[in-house]
Amino acid sequence: MRIFGRRTEVVPSPNIWYHPDVYERENQVQDVDDAVWTHLATETPWSGADVVDVGCGAGFHLPRFAATAASVVGVEPHPPLVRRARERMAGHPSVTVLRGTAQRLPLPDASADLVHARTAYFFGPGCEPGLREADRVLRPGGALVIVDLDTLCVPYGEWMLADLPRYRPAEVDAFFSAKGFACRRVTTRWSFPDRETLKAVLRIEFSPRVAARAVVETLRLNRDRTGPLDLPVGYRVLVRRKPAGLVRASEPLAGHGTLTEP
Repeated sequence: MRIFGRRTEVVPSPNIWYHPDVYERENQVQDVDDAVWTHLATETPWSGADVVDVGCGAGFHLPRFAATAASVVGVEPHPPLVRRARERMAGHPSVTVLRGTAQRLPLPDASADLVHARTAYFFGPGCEPGLREADRVLRPGGALVIVDLDTLCVPYGEWMLADLPRYRPAEVDAFFSAKGFACRRVTTRWSFPDRETLKAVLRIEFSPRVAARAVVETLRLNRDRTGPLDLPVGYRVLVRRKPAGLVRASEPLAGHGTLTEP
C-alpha cells in the first residue's frame, strides 16, 4: 500500500518502491472480475472527464481511465515510478504523468472532475492535507474516490491486522464517514497463475511470518482446485462529491501555493 496525505512528507511504499516488477504482477492478479471497476463506472463514470490518479505508481490504472476520459493526469512522488508510468503511457497524448504528492498536487484549482486514489489513504486520520488538496483541484460536483483494502474481509484482512496491531478499522471507517464519504464494501477475486507468483506477491505485502501464513492458508483454500489459485480480497470504495454550490470567500481551500514539477 502507498500512504499519502499524512503530515507533509512522502512515506515510502515498501512493496512497489522496492519491488516494482513483482508489484506489476500483483496488479495483474488483482480484481480479475473487475468488481471494483464495475462499481466505479456506475458511481463515478469518467467518460469524457478530466481524471487525476493520485499515487499512480508505474501507471497500471492509467490506460483504463485513458480509454474514455478526456484527459488523465497521473501523480506519483517516486522518480523511478514516474519514469515507468511515462514509458507505459508514451504515445497517449491525453495522459500526463507528473511528479508530486497528494498534499501538493501539481495542478490548478478546479481542473479535475474525478480524483482517484487506490490503496493510498489506508490509515484515515492524518490524511486531511491530501483530502483538502483533492478538493482544491476538483470542480464543483466532482468526485474524490478512495479505494482501499478492507481489513474486515477475511482472510486477507486478518493478515493485514496481524502486521498492523494498532490499526483500528472502526475508527478509520468513522473518520471517513465524518469527512462525508459514502462507503461501499466490494469483495474481489485475486487469481494467481501459479505458486511462485502467489509467494512473490504475498512476500512483498506482509512480514515474513505473516506472508508464510498467508501462503499456507491460500493453498489450503485452493486444495481442491487445479489451475489458478484464487483468493478473496475485500476493498472499501469511498466516494465524496464536492458541493456544486458556491464556496464563500471566508472558506479558504488549502494548498494554494504555486506548484511546479521537480
